[in-house]
Amino acid sequence: MSPLPCELFLALRYLRPRRTFVSVITVISVVGVTLGVAVLIIVIAVMSGFDREWRDRILSCNAHLKVVRPDSVLHDYPKFMSLVSSNPAVRGVAPFVMGQVLIKSQPRHGDALIRGPVLRGVDPALEGKVSVLSTSLVRGEFDLSGKGVVVGSEIAREMGLQVGDHLAVYSPRSLELMEKTRGQTNAEAVLPDDFEVRGVFDVGFNDFNYLMIVASIENAQELYGLGTGAHGLFVMLNDAFEAEKVARELEAALGPDLRVITWMEENAQIFGALVSEKNMMFYLLFFIMIVAAFGITNSQITFVVHKTREVGLLKALGAGGRQVMAIFLSQSLAVGAIGVSLGLGLGLLALAYRNEFLHFMTRLTGRELLPAAIYQIHELPAQIMASDLAIICGGSFLICVAAGLFPAWKAGRLEPVEALRHE
Repeated sequence: MSPLPCELFLALRYLRPRRTFVSVITVISVVGVTLGVAVLIIVIAVMSGFDREWRDRILSCNAHLKVVRPDSVLHDYPKFMSLVSSNPAVRGVAPFVMGQVLIKSQPRHGDALIRGPVLRGVDPALEGKVSVLSTSLVRGEFDLSGKGVVVGSEIAREMGLQVGDHLAVYSPRSLELMEKTRGQTNAEAVLPDDFEVRGVFDVGFNDFNYLMIVASIENAQELYGLGTGAHGLFVMLNDAFEAEKVARELEAALGPDLRVITWMEENAQIFGALVSEKNMMFYLLFFIMIVAAFGITNSQITFVVHKTREVGLLKALGAGGRQVMAIFLSQSLAVGAIGVSLGLGLGLLALAYRNEFLHFMTRLTGRELLPAAIYQIHELPAQIMASDLAIICGGSFLICVAAGLFPAWKAGRLEPVEALRHE
């Protein structure tokens, strides 16, 4: 006697490979489920990997929290730094001055180039606690003494800048002064500040490399006429995902005049777009599973027709409609379980060797499938999340079982006499 229930025993027995078109259709159904699950796992894991990669790169050059006084300057920022540092969740605090400037190259040969990047004024002694700028140099050194400045790698490439070159920097204050006195008899030409390029950094984030130059906070304060003030404080936490909780604590400690901005708020558009793309891909690719489910429905309908006489015999021997229905529903369950299991294994295997396959396809096609100049990465990222696997495998399995409901219901309603007459 089999230890399995009669319905499951018969379902598995009918699923044994035979040289019939029904077996071929069943195999095709299993392959469809396998490929659907594998594709879903691969795509969602890769998109989760890109999300993690972008988050890590953004957080490497931007602090977890930013403390500012709306529409004003922090003239007494050392006092606030002490208050912020007293929070046990805070790893580092540093003041900053940030604003757009106009820069003009001073090449030894050729024409000068003009760009409008953002100048970030930092305290070199504290910057290492809130960003990786000081450790991301590809040329030169992080020397901001005197009139020293370090520039992003994309700015340096576009403007042809080398370590030791000089930049003319116009601040908004100097441009406003020239605008006010233009056309007057006492008009004065405001000369730009002359800075020397001491280093070139690459933080792995193209936008930052293209839009940012870094100077000492003293030079930035002079450019913007802030005296001893700062635009705000950068705060690095021990855990970036506690940002909202710590922000509420700091706002209560700092008072109503100051605002604490989290990294999620600052980059809401980027991360919102990534989440939307991932969800959209998830919903679109789930249609693959619906197509596979139609294959299961088709194979089950064919199987019901093929086994009509057997169904009639079972009913004549006393089997009820629910038992017959359970037999065919168990087949859908078995097909779903096998397909989902194989798809899970295939998806995880493909993710493990994703970069080897990427390099093989690059060599085969002669084209760079993941351009480093665009994505700033040389390997395909992936992050396998247990919640994603549970949703994909669980949802796919339920779809497979649901696909067999109608054929099983039809089989359960067959009349014994009509079924036995079937040829």
